[in-house]
Amino acid sequence: MDMPAPAPSPTRLLPEGTRVGRVHLSVTDADRALSVWRDVVGLTLLGREGKILRLGAGDRTLVVLTADATAPVAPRSLGLYHVAIHVPTRRDLARFVARAEGAGMGAAPTDHLVTEAVYVWDHDGIGIEMTFETPWRGSIGSSVAGAYATTEDGRPHSGREPIDMVSLMAELSDDSDPQAMLPTGTRIGHVHLHVGDLDKAMAFYADTLGFEPLVMMRDWGMGDAGLGYVPHAIAFNIWSGPRAPRPPEGAAGLKWFVIDVPAKARSGILARLRSAGAEVAESGERIETADPSGNRLRLVFG
Repeated sequence: MDMPAPAPSPTRLLPEGTRVGRVHLSVTDADRALSVWRDVVGLTLLGREGKILRLGAGDRTLVVLTADATAPVAPRSLGLYHVAIHVPTRRDLARFVARAEGAGMGAAPTDHLVTEAVYVWDHDGIGIEMTFETPWRGSIGSSVAGAYATTEDGRPHSGREPIDMVSLMAELSDDSDPQAMLPTGTRIGHVHLHVGDLDKAMAFYADTLGFEPLVMMRDWGMGDAGLGYVPHAIAFNIWSGPRAPRPPEGAAGLKWFVIDVPAKARSGILARLRSAGAEVAESGERIETADPSGNRLRLVFG
């Protein structure tokens, strides 16, 4: 089923057409990284220049890996929790699960109601979420404590239930190409970040950048912001602890991620960033900045 068109939102300052773009990551070893990002996740290696690997789907680059890290992800630090790769069909998700099982990787399949998600970690400890979007099954938000979402018929849903794996793997029953790489239409759906303060993170991503505030789940220590459609485009949590440090120099993980934004939004975003006292570096058609926890991003206008 196709995603519904984004609906206008009075609480979203970013215009339609805004999307999460490329995610740039540091890894310790290029070939070990490819054994996960290409061979298990299913991204195509589009280019390799020295230590830099460009991976994507079709001809679109989605993830850029740079083999410049000297240590794996630092535990209980700020930075990336996971990058979410959203696939066009449920069969794509099932193919990924089959590859992960074949590689002996532990996977965590979780039914979020508005998505079906399967989580793995690469050899450096970088989190990867493979996501199939199912917004027709319900919506984010519930008046019931401990519930993340509400089903289409009004029932609360925890958002943490197991996926029906029998149904999922049945997607492969007549699959003529089980090793197919991820197809055109695969995209970076969202990034999920470790932050030091939920309110500061929401103020930055919603009030300053202009994402739509979706839910603040204080009992879970997590918040969501979006782009006018389900699910979220930015998620953040405080699970590393209230005084979590920035990762040490040389640790694998997030370098920066890109937000692709229509050019008409540039002046408004720039004004809000400066008014908020955020870091701003302008370079051509992009603005480089960082959230209050030091997670770096680049706004690319076009």
